[in-house]
This record gives sequence, C-alpha cells and structure tokens, in this order.
Amino acid sequence: MKQKNTRDLYDYWQRLRGDRPAPERSDIEPADIRSLLGDTFILEVVSRDDYRYRLAGTRVCAAYGREMKGKEFLSFWKGKDRDAIATLLAAVVEDSAAAVIGVEATSSHGRDLPFECLLLPVRQAGQGNCRILGSFVPADDPYWIGIHPLASQTIASLRLIWPDERPFRLQRGDQADIFQGGAAVARAYRRRVAHLTVYDGGRAEESPL
Repeated sequence: MKQKNTRDLYDYWQRLRGDRPAPERSDIEPADIRSLLGDTFILEVVSRDDYRYRLAGTRVCAAYGREMKGKEFLSFWKGKDRDAIATLLAAVVEDSAAAVIGVEATSSHGRDLPFECLLLPVRQAGQGNCRILGSFVPADDPYWIGIHPLASQTIASLRLIWPDERPFRLQRGDQADIFQGGAAVARAYRRRVAHLTVYDGGRAEESPL
C-alpha cells in the first residue's frame, strides 16, 4: 500500500475485526477516522454484479465531479478491467479478502492521475458480508480535482490480501484437503481474472500490468 490514508484505513479495519473475518457495520465510528473520511466510501452489495455507493467522501465525489450515492461501482470500469474488478469484489465478499487496486485515471481534459483503491469486507447483522468499506486515494492533489472530473480509469496493478494468511473459506475447511501452503496453494488457487493472473494462496500477491 503506497498511500498513507490507504494504510491507515486498513489498520483501522484490522483493529475493528480482531479475530473475526470482518468487522460489523455497527463497529465503524466515523469520528475514529475523521481525517480519512474525504477519501472513503461504503458500497452496498446488491448482487454479485451490482455494488452501489451508499456513502462517499467529499474527495471521492470531487474526483468524479458528481454525487456518488446510488451509483454502481462497476459502471466506472470497462471491458476486461470490469471483469477483473467484479472477480476481486466477489473475493472480498465471499472469502473476506482485502483488495488493493492501483488505478490510472484520466480527467476530462486529458490529465493523468494515479489513485489507490482499497476494498474491505464489512458484515451486517444477520446478512453476512453485504457492505464494503473502501477508499480512493489520489497520489497527488492537483488543482483540477473538483473542476475536471475523471473521464476514464484502468487497472495498473492489483493485490489480494488474506489478513489471516488464507481465504476464509479455507479456514472453515471447505477445501482444506488441498491447502498445503506456499507454492502448492498458489498453483491450486491460481485463476485467470480477465487479462490478469491472481494467485490466491499467499498473504498478498501482486499482479502488475
């Protein structure tokens, strides 16, 4: 994680969850992350292909030049990138993974700006992981943010993180017979995500484009 706000939000999520796969939505206190709120958002998991913004910080809305509440997260991605992000979101919701995405964004007037996007699972009482706590942090703070909205974005890198070393499904024993650690697990769980290859076996594996 390259950006301080990304690391701080991840550390906060880690403290909240303790030894659980994910914290409860009621555990999150905005006052505890006041300095991060401008870059944070919460998604509602409507379906495997539909993730809606419930809340979005001021800097997130300014980057896109619009109010983000109700917007569909996947609609901001195109083609193979959309497929890759959908697969990552499924891992966040179904396996309690964390995801870090390097984003190359371009504004409506042709200026490029890297962002770092973090996606973290959050539980809702009686509903499982049906929320995602996230952040969208720019690498810089150019004058045009809030004036010229982002017009396109592509994946520059991606990383899946298993906070407890392995997918939560494996910890429940669903596929424990093939969990052997190290390279064996990487081979067993290697899968193609559109134009990327993601290795699900380790604590964190990065796939640069």
